[in-house]
Amino acid sequence: MKKVLVTGGAGFIGSHIVEGYLKEGYQVVVVDDLSRGKKENLNRKAKFYKMDINSEKLTQIFAQEKFDLVNHHAAQIDLRISVKKPLLDARINILGTLNLLENCLKYKVKNFIFISSGGAIYGEPEDMPVDEYYPKNPLSPYAVAKHTIEHYLYYYRQTFALNYVALRYANVYGPRQDPFGEAGVIAIFSQRMLKKDRPTIFGDGEQLRDYIYIEEVVDINMLASQKIESLNERKITSPDDLSYNVGIGKGNSVNFLYGALAEITDFQEKPIYAPGKKGDIRKIYLDTTKAKKELGWQAKLQLEDGLEKTVEWFKERELV
Repeated sequence: MKKVLVTGGAGFIGSHIVEGYLKEGYQVVVVDDLSRGKKENLNRKAKFYKMDINSEKLTQIFAQEKFDLVNHHAAQIDLRISVKKPLLDARINILGTLNLLENCLKYKVKNFIFISSGGAIYGEPEDMPVDEYYPKNPLSPYAVAKHTIEHYLYYYRQTFALNYVALRYANVYGPRQDPFGEAGVIAIFSQRMLKKDRPTIFGDGEQLRDYIYIEEVVDINMLASQKIESLNERKITSPDDLSYNVGIGKGNSVNFLYGALAEITDFQEKPIYAPGKKGDIRKIYLDTTKAKKELGWQAKLQLEDGLEKTVEWFKERELV
């Protein structure tokens, strides 16, 4: 039985990844400092360590557990915090990841899955959908950090033969997403509409994003885990060769989301419009042809179906 470390495994996305691995028969260990993750998200079948990924004690976990694979979801994910506090963002997203990579070398962990950002590292692309080889022009410290780690991974592979895959997520949504934070417009709108409060749209609402349901994200992580060693057997010439966009390949506006969720929740009010926020990308959606060709993955769920599933989850748990 293979053993995997999932960092950030108490978070919205990470907790679903943990459950995916458990279903596949893996032994799962979670490291999470619970700064954003929640204890109630933790699966009891997974072994849990409350720890910062920058901690020097992380080496003790690697020595004791002897992992076959690291799936790295822990991150500072708020783009606006990265703009306000770039040193904090770099400490977590760059130095924390390097701490993991150095422990992988020290304890002979051969495989590493990194969660990058398909919504941020390309900047403001002129042509869409954007494929993995499109020029990278990150416009926030968060995006800079994610792109930087992809280059570190390429270096570790070329120099130390560490197998890796980088998954460039679009905007992930679904059950367990926090409706009270900055990130996750679908969760925020769902929660407010069910509470009969008017949501706020920042900017004109015509910003385009690629929204991907959490179950689809779990699927590509499982496929990447199965195929990571075979993917790394071939010759590669850039970090993009082992990076994969994860989205539905279509842009939907914030105004469209508002209308769709209003219909699902029977919400009759108009949104409140407020000035846009610094660092937000205007339009981005992803070409996922490479993931289909090399991993055998593509999104199957229609956005409207995913929105209904998400609203139903909020209803059932009365998170209003």
